Amino acid sequence: MPRYAEDTIQQVAAANDIVEVIGAYFPLKRAGTTYKALCPFHQEKSPSFTVNPARQIFKCFGCGAGGSVFRFVMDYEHIDFGTAVRRLAERAGIRLEEQELSVQDREKLDMRRRLLEMHSVAADFFHKYLMKSPDAQIARDYLKGRGINGEIAKAWKLGYAPDAWDGFLRWATDSGFKKDELLASGLITQRDPEDNGAGIYDRFRKRVMFPICNDTGEVIAFSGRILEAEAKAAKYVNSPETILFTKGAVLFGLHRSKRALIEKNSAIVCEGQLDLITAFESGVQNVIAPQGTAFTPKQARILRRYVEEVVLCFDSDAAGEKAAERSLPSLLAEKLSVRVIRMPRGQDPDSLIRTEGAEAFRELVAGAPEFFQFQLRAITESPDFQTPRGRAAAARKMGDFISHITDPMLREMQTQQVATTLGIGATDVSTVVKEAADRNRASVANQHFEEEAQEYVPEPEAAVVELDATLRLIALVLVHSQEARDWLLEEDWQGRLEAEPNAGTLISILEGATSLENNGGVAAFLATLDAATEALVTTLLSERAPEYPLTVLQDCWREVEKKQVRRNIEILKSKQRAPQLSLEEAAALHQQILDLKNRLLDISRPFAPSA
Repeated sequence: MPRYAEDTIQQVAAANDIVEVIGAYFPLKRAGTTYKALCPFHQEKSPSFTVNPARQIFKCFGCGAGGSVFRFVMDYEHIDFGTAVRRLAERAGIRLEEQELSVQDREKLDMRRRLLEMHSVAADFFHKYLMKSPDAQIARDYLKGRGINGEIAKAWKLGYAPDAWDGFLRWATDSGFKKDELLASGLITQRDPEDNGAGIYDRFRKRVMFPICNDTGEVIAFSGRILEAEAKAAKYVNSPETILFTKGAVLFGLHRSKRALIEKNSAIVCEGQLDLITAFESGVQNVIAPQGTAFTPKQARILRRYVEEVVLCFDSDAAGEKAAERSLPSLLAEKLSVRVIRMPRGQDPDSLIRTEGAEAFRELVAGAPEFFQFQLRAITESPDFQTPRGRAAAARKMGDFISHITDPMLREMQTQQVATTLGIGATDVSTVVKEAADRNRASVANQHFEEEAQEYVPEPEAAVVELDATLRLIALVLVHSQEARDWLLEEDWQGRLEAEPNAGTLISILEGATSLENNGGVAAFLATLDAATEALVTTLLSERAPEYPLTVLQDCWREVEKKQVRRNIEILKSKQRAPQLSLEEAAALHQQILDLKNRLLDISRPFAPSA
């Protein structure tokens, strides 16, 4: 991971106001001099998540999370520190100089920036073409027929690709983008890759364009839907995978729906973009859509950040049922509970909401059965269920589903339920489950391996840093008072603090003292700490400073020294009890104890007033 100089980190922090950054993820409400919201890191009913614009820190007084703007982006996005710095630098238009990047990595980073810029202006190009071009009237009529008005099209930046082989290509080239960049973006394609840039043309032609965004709202790909009157071609054409876009790692609509996901603790999974947009605009906003049908393990892991429950809403045909079944292993692996909506035959969320209203869809969501109940009901309604062969097949199918449950108690409960419903012995069902688990283990491990190797794994939750009352009060004074820090730096602070348990936090504060003089410096200083220490220091920064910090520090410092002197006296007394102690040794120990007791008297005298 590239390293950044402290002044670079300060520059990035200073350019990213924490209220604006967090407010881009979810709404913040002013509360006096701070801002509050429901915490995104744990479920709560009353807001305990506080953002302090003066200190440029956030703190949740419910779960303890806290830190700088870098820590928020790291924890919210599940990314490492270097990625958070780069993301915030890009947001502020700051170009970073990463000393440790190879030429190849630097070129890749430059290409990524260029492709983000291209996708942003491409979204503008397609949207403007949809809204203003006479040639796009057919697309406007189509969207109007699907209940999508101009305001909705603007909110989702829907567009239309010209009915030409090089409409976008000519515009992008005139805008300064090079052919290698255009090919890398996937927005244009090539008949023959060996043809040295010849034979290139637009990938998207005469299609309604849906921008695909990452969870921070950056456009990273497109999905183009053909109009119903042109049904001979593929219904959807999607961007190919690029350095920006991995199909199995993106959830359509997440950048707009994540706050609703957190509030509801439940995600409604729609099959298509129009289903999602119609549901969202009707007020059902805890919706997402995978890029494709079935969930991938990485998509399930992303979703697990926000919710504990998933409600699958795929089409009611055989393909939709298969999609639900293929999604189950990834969702269960993340310990997500899964329910399934049984859509009326021939309906999808888009058509249902347009014909019967959002409340009809909400009722389906509320009544959606748990996945295993849904499957058992479908099996028992099948004619094959009445035959021994059909029951055996049903047991194998349900056993495969149960094998993906990681909770032993829940797995046993589902095994018993399946056995009772199918009229088969629980032992037989358990055997089928074990066989399925053995059969799936290797394939599941292989499926996860590639993604786990590429994905940032957040550091394990650190133990809470515990300081005794005296040391904590010292820490509180030090984070708020330059005068107190200057005084302590003149003392024998390092040797004394090193003898105290968990005093590394105080040492870190003193060593980073100059960084605490400005908000960018606070962020840079916090970035040097582990998560637990950062949370503690953030808590201290959120508290009120003592009225007379230097006096408080001097009193606390005397208590620390007193404790250490008493500890040394006890050590010497234990040595006095050693057998066969010589008279000279006993006399020396006695004198040392007297000296320490005199030191205790000196420490107990108040400090002389400053001149």
